[in-house]
Amino acid sequence: MLYGLSLLAGIALLTLGGESLIRGAVAGARRVGVSPLLTGLVVVGFGTSAPELVVSIDAAINQQPDIAVGNIVGSNIGNILLILGLCAVICPMVVQPLALRRDGLVVVLASLLFIGLSFGGALGRIDAAIFIAGLVGYLVWAYLSESRQHIPAAEMHASEAEEMTKLPTTGWMIVVALVIGLGMLIGGSQLLLYGAIGLAQAMGISEAVIGLTIVAVGTSLPEMAVSVVAALRRHADVAIGNILGSNIFNLLGILGISAFLQPLPLAPRVALFDQWVMLGAAGILVLFLYTGMRLSRWEGAALLAGYAAYIALSFTIF
Repeated sequence: MLYGLSLLAGIALLTLGGESLIRGAVAGARRVGVSPLLTGLVVVGFGTSAPELVVSIDAAINQQPDIAVGNIVGSNIGNILLILGLCAVICPMVVQPLALRRDGLVVVLASLLFIGLSFGGALGRIDAAIFIAGLVGYLVWAYLSESRQHIPAAEMHASEAEEMTKLPTTGWMIVVALVIGLGMLIGGSQLLLYGAIGLAQAMGISEAVIGLTIVAVGTSLPEMAVSVVAALRRHADVAIGNILGSNIFNLLGILGISAFLQPLPLAPRVALFDQWVMLGAAGILVLFLYTGMRLSRWEGAALLAGYAAYIALSFTIF
């Protein structure tokens, strides 16, 4: 019971902390004159991935690599199969291919890069440097390509920033929002890890399974909130762009930082199963988007069914 309550409390704090941090960061960016494009591309992108960042870094530092890696791989799987599946069932999502061609390709390439670098069974500091360099290159490429010409992708990332409402209006309120958000994220990560590890030991489940499922879903709640709201407002490009951007940040940024701080050995089941599910989910999403330029309800239902099957296999076979 204690572990379950700790897990739920950690997820709640991570969700509230991520929301507070995003709103404070977006308000601060607007206050200093950062463009909506750059705010949506960087601030919102990093902000919605803040729970994954804090939890994976905390797990890496505390010698819990299965949770650190499992959180990222599981979040990327859940982002596509669970969150986008849910959004498409709520409202079919028509997208602009030009707005997503680059990010969809980068998600697939980042997944392949992860598989290639982890082939030796662990991610070290050289691998981390490659991930981080890839993220920097992606951000520079994205910003330059979108700021120099009027393309749908620029409107999408600007709209991500505009989706944020009820922001702090004064300097001290922005600071308070940032401090409270960061404090909640740190406290929430501690509670989440305590509950997750305790629950895994009590139930005889590996830390990798807990990281790939419960921890991953818990840290993905900010992405779910942003994407579902965007879907309800008929802003399909924002919802899908948010998920693709989050998956890019998770693999190249968060995993890169975590592996740089502490080399991360890969659990055998991740190498044999989960990384291929992650790659397959990215490939299926890109296929759905590019063949019909939309994500229909039946495709969303198929993604949700795929996630249900993945969870069932995770707790029964492995």
